[in-house]
Amino acid sequence: MKETHMIHTSPKFIDAIATLPAFIVDTNADIDMAYDYVAEHAEVSSFVDNNTAWDMFYDAWEKTALFD
Repeated sequence: MKETHMIHTSPKFIDAIATLPAFIVDTNADIDMAYDYVAEHAEVSSFVDNNTAWDMFYDAWEKTALFD
């Protein structure tokens, strides 16, 4: 797995964030499932330690989860 200090600039991470709303709607994913989806697609074991990446993830999850 890759290091996460610049994960928020990774094209794979950005793509995972962009496709996260569809994943949540299609699977009725909770936050844990959504986190695992992004980590898997970004090919990292974790990104919770990166504030920018976490904020991007949480914002995308929250916006979708509130309307699901």
